Amino acid sequence: MDRRQTYAVGGALAVALVSGLFWLNHTPAPPDAPPPRAASTQKGQAILAVPAAQARQLGILVQAALSATEAPLADLPAMIAPPPGARVAVAASLPGVVMRTMVVEGDSVRRGQALAVISSRDVLSLSGDLTRAGARLGVAQSNAGRLSQLDREGIIAGARADEARALAMEARADVAEKSRILRLVNGHGGSGTYTLVAPIAGRVTGATIQAGSPVDGTTAPYVIDAVDRYEVEAQLPERLVGTVHPGMSIRLGTLRGTVTAVGTTVDPATRSAMLKATLPAGSAVIAGRATSISVFGPAPAGAVSVPSSAVTNLDGNDIVFVSTANGFAPRKVASGGSNGGMTLLLSGIRPGERVVTVGTSALKALAQAR
Repeated sequence: MDRRQTYAVGGALAVALVSGLFWLNHTPAPPDAPPPRAASTQKGQAILAVPAAQARQLGILVQAALSATEAPLADLPAMIAPPPGARVAVAASLPGVVMRTMVVEGDSVRRGQALAVISSRDVLSLSGDLTRAGARLGVAQSNAGRLSQLDREGIIAGARADEARALAMEARADVAEKSRILRLVNGHGGSGTYTLVAPIAGRVTGATIQAGSPVDGTTAPYVIDAVDRYEVEAQLPERLVGTVHPGMSIRLGTLRGTVTAVGTTVDPATRSAMLKATLPAGSAVIAGRATSISVFGPAPAGAVSVPSSAVTNLDGNDIVFVSTANGFAPRKVASGGSNGGMTLLLSGIRPGERVVTVGTSALKALAQAR
């Protein structure tokens, strides 16, 4: 083989080698070839690598999981009522006609605030009796003083002076009694009217009175409930009797209360027992309103509380995105119920771990895309 043939063969081999390398590098992957694997946490969970700039664009916010001290047990139908001694009826002590009203049902009142003005003949009569009793008292006191002086000088017998002093004391008692009655009804003798006033601070929950209507002295035109304390009566299911105890907490909206009593007898019709709890005043608290309350018991060991927005569903599992050094890792969790915008997690998250509370939808979309 001469030199020219040698060069030809060598060139053909070089071309064949280059073509083979090109084919190997550009052959597409088979359809069943697995995609590149994402970085993983130490627990084998895929991490979504999201740069800080992209996280800010997605509006992602994180918050530390808090150790849970209590767990929701049940939501119960309930009725709000004032506790014993917190409801007061304002009676019209004397018959008359309503001249003017100052408050209506639903108004908040302070102690001693005027509620209504009532015109009454009895007030005029009491005022006249008081005037006459005052006049008799003046005469009796003067007579008792004069006879006491004569008694000291030995001019008259002491029994006459004693009798005069007794009559003066009787007249004084009569004046005091009539004055007390007028004060009790807030009577005004000159106008012949008396004023109904609020005996406690609270909210007017009953007002069966209007200007021009008569009152007979035996009815209560107003009912006032103290606004600083209320009682909740709820039906506790039979399965929770023995589990819920006095001292546990309840919640109505943003208001927190305390269980005060739990019945031990189950109603055969409703299969429930009576639960009572105290509740502070609030916009959602109105006596007689039907509502529902949430009852809480001790949380299991290791449970945490996170905002409900942190929990989402991925591939049929409840998950929470946990912030890591390299991005965000989806973590399977076991939910123990939600209340008041917070969700109890029984497992999957440790106290202090930072979870995504805003932007979970965007991270969920990224996770599904992978």
